[in-house]
Amino acid sequence: MTTAAGEPEELPITGDDDVVRVRQLVRGYAQRVKLSLVNQTKLVTAASELARNTLVYGGGGVARVQVVTDGRKEGVRVVFHDDGPGIPDLTLALADGWSSGSGMGLGLSGSRRLVDEFDLDTEVGRGTTVTVVKWRG
Repeated sequence: MTTAAGEPEELPITGDDDVVRVRQLVRGYAQRVKLSLVNQTKLVTAASELARNTLVYGGGGVARVQVVTDGRKEGVRVVFHDDGPGIPDLTLALADGWSSGSGMGLGLSGSRRLVDEFDLDTEVGRGTTVTVVKWRG
């Protein structure tokens, strides 16, 4: 069972500068739990793509970053939430190689491959929440 080790740190995502701040915050948390450099890079890359998606497609939102543990190991959980239009075709959005063309080209499927846990909750007209976790080890 995954439990949080402290309250999440929340950052608004309302502009490009916020995407940079989310990246920096996630890197700090990844270093704190001693993720390898490769895993730090994977998590930061996924977080950057997801923060940009929150801004571009969701019209802005928030990122919440925190340390989590499953009793044996530590990791970093990042939750991205927006109250935007939602994702009308989740199958297409999660398809390998699909990108709207405005991101880094990773899309949701690329971000999903970079992390250990990936959960996407979306509904048209209700917004989108994406939760990712990267574990040490």
